[in-house]
Amino acid sequence: MNRPILSIIVIFYNMKREAPRTLYTLSTNYQQEVDCNQYEIIAIDNGSDEAMSEVMVRSFGPNFHLFSREGSPSPNSAINAGVEMARGSLIMICIDGARMLTPKVVYYTLMAFKAFENPIVATIAYHLGPKLQNISMTEGYNQDTEDKLLESIDWKANGYSLLNISSLAGSCISGWFLPLGESNCLTITKSQFINLGGFDEKFISPGGGMVNLDFYKRGCEANTPLVVLLGEGTFHQFHGGVATNIPLNQHPGPIFHEEYRQLRGQDFSFPSQEPILFGKLSKESMPFLNYSVEKLNARETN
Repeated sequence: MNRPILSIIVIFYNMKREAPRTLYTLSTNYQQEVDCNQYEIIAIDNGSDEAMSEVMVRSFGPNFHLFSREGSPSPNSAINAGVEMARGSLIMICIDGARMLTPKVVYYTLMAFKAFENPIVATIAYHLGPKLQNISMTEGYNQDTEDKLLESIDWKANGYSLLNISSLAGSCISGWFLPLGESNCLTITKSQFINLGGFDEKFISPGGGMVNLDFYKRGCEANTPLVVLLGEGTFHQFHGGVATNIPLNQHPGPIFHEEYRQLRGQDFSFPSQEPILFGKLSKESMPFLNYSVEKLNARETN
């Protein structure tokens, strides 16, 4: 196999149900207009109670590789280790292995690095289900509900149909045209990742706390173009996440923010950099396009 251009690092922890779906959406059976020589998948099992199967991971293609390691509450060191192993000059970071992707994330990411000099390429995030999962879980949403929801659409044949059963994540609540808080599928050159110092392993909260937001913010502030893939995204599966799948009145946000303040000496705020939009809209994207326009208009009139 030729040396890949893009190394995709995906972190898994106790995601036996979710991992096969995520991995399928990264395979060439699903990702469009790319082949397995252009990218590799570095799937890292970060200390799951039941270790992931190498046979299962490898079944998605010859460019899939499984690495198992002793886990820690934070995925930061696993990401940094994955970057050291990566053979590609571009690094895509998926900190949460429970997130499925749309079908042209890889294609448009590679195209963006041809169109812009040293960009940071991001996607917006969705939650599967009718509302933010922190809310929908208090109204009966669970893994069984989600399984039936996914069975109701032919997402393997048309990944954009995932948009029909999803809602925007909190960090992307304003849609495409206003600044994002983070990206759960973020791509940067390997050299820029190293220059930024990688993921800060001083963030020790479960799930990494605000480490993904911190890295995204530092990347945005590094005087580099921010490119957001229009019409693409990731979709969070319900799996008991420490921040995504807990009621809002029990959310560990205050603990995460305090850790951020201690490490950075200031409160967290969204990066002010507005995105360059790149890609193509599907018909399934139109409700989110209209919503994003409404959010932009509301800001302009205030």
